[in-house]
Amino acid sequence: MDHLVIASIVFVCVFGSGLLGLYLRALLPAHHLNDESIGVIKLATGLIATMAALVLGLLISSAKTSFDTANSEVMQNAATVVQLDRVLARYGPETQEIRASLKRNYAGAVQVLASGDAAQLAKLNSPDAINRSEDFERRVEELAPSNDTQRGLKARAIQLVDQVYAARWLTLLQAKGSIPAPLLIILVAWLSIIFGTFGLFTPRNGTVVAAMVLCALSTSGAFFLIQEMSTPLSGTVRVSIAPMRDTLGRLDE
Repeated sequence: MDHLVIASIVFVCVFGSGLLGLYLRALLPAHHLNDESIGVIKLATGLIATMAALVLGLLISSAKTSFDTANSEVMQNAATVVQLDRVLARYGPETQEIRASLKRNYAGAVQVLASGDAAQLAKLNSPDAINRSEDFERRVEELAPSNDTQRGLKARAIQLVDQVYAARWLTLLQAKGSIPAPLLIILVAWLSIIFGTFGLFTPRNGTVVAAMVLCALSTSGAFFLIQEMSTPLSGTVRVSIAPMRDTLGRLDE
């Protein structure tokens, strides 16, 4: 589901609960809102608010960690690809076609990542992409070194290819997000209860409604950021591919 749609659903739920609380306040008998009743409800709501704050904080922290890890992997991958290209260049002119293939494959990956589209990102995990990767690795392994220097460079190139592909798979796995839907649903339910009690204990006026709108927008904005950062390769908030573009310009020089 689109992240903006999820944020909108969260806004409707929490703000609607606040309005429902304002409506129920006008219907409930006075003895339901005496000091003793309000005290108990505030204690229960405080417990829920504490749990909601902890879970929301953990979700934001987890999403930020996923985003930072993907960003780090992209930069590390870009640096490793440059190293691989230079190692192949030092090997000799017989690697010229392999280097050209590396640049073509890398240019395609940059184009896909630049789109930020989940459907396009799926191409990086398609059978064709996997076959191209395996073919490139096979061509590196088939190099026939004629001296100790070339043997060392070949071993280094194979090691760098493994590092590039490992970073690639890790980044693609993180691109799908890792926030469990049931956890988000429970958190929205807790926040709805909290907003409902806000309305239940507050006189109905324009200032209260405006404050609820701002609070609901802030809450839905937090959910939007969590969803966006947990899918760091797509959406509005995604990792920068500037290091990859810079690497692409350095390949096959």
